[in-house]
Amino acid sequence: MAHVRVLFRPVAAVTALSAGLALLTGCGGNGGTDTSSGSSRTVASSGPEVVATSTWEAALAKAAGARNVRYLVPASIRHAPDYDLKPSDLTAVAGADYVLYASFEPWAGKIKEAVGSHAKLVEVDLDNTPAATRAEVTALGRKFGTERAAARWNATFTRAWDTLARQVKGAWPGGKAPAVASQRFTTWAAELAGAKVVGTYGPEAVTPAQLSALSAKKPKFVLENENMSSGTVLPGSGAEQLNIVNYPGRDLDLLAVYRKAAGQMEKAFSGS
Repeated sequence: MAHVRVLFRPVAAVTALSAGLALLTGCGGNGGTDTSSGSSRTVASSGPEVVATSTWEAALAKAAGARNVRYLVPASIRHAPDYDLKPSDLTAVAGADYVLYASFEPWAGKIKEAVGSHAKLVEVDLDNTPAATRAEVTALGRKFGTERAAARWNATFTRAWDTLARQVKGAWPGGKAPAVASQRFTTWAAELAGAKVVGTYGPEAVTPAQLSALSAKKPKFVLENENMSSGTVLPGSGAEQLNIVNYPGRDLDLLAVYRKAAGQMEKAFSGS
């Protein structure tokens, strides 16, 4: 993953907040969805309390069968590591059983330390390839004690992937796999489409040398990462750019990420 700008309030600044967190943690209703401060939490009467740094980790937890899930970075934030933590985020972590984070979100450990939480810190591999997604859902299901729910979701996911793949392949221009250039973290979309990847780039911005090399391979489409986009990747090349979203929305529906990408590619490939 690329180097990212991480914003974190120094531990000294949040220490003063810690004393009041224990009192705040237990407050709130017993049902419904709390979407204050950009976080979403489905409240249930049993199961572990899971706090995820972003909707991506939260969606994986939900897929694995967790029912009490909250995420910190609002779904409207395009690049999660740029998020500036708030006191309410520390409150959420203070009452968690598990805190899920990605390797490029190093402040996850700092907020756990800042509030003295006893939560188990779990690093999640954020990769939308089917193998990685199924593996993470299975692993989280084992941690949460929800293995059956995780297995059911994985079965549903596999069927959905196969169906979407057939739909996209049915829209191949001229019945042939299209040539694409793909950002490193959107190659899963190329896999879903059965496309021919003629080059990859990123996550850093494309250099002039890379631009020349990628353009020479004449991709018909560019699969850009919406959540790390730096603008038009191959200007003047004639390639159509599709901005692929990796993160789920507020509903934490991970399958919606695949459906959206499939719809984008099907429409582009068919020329409609």
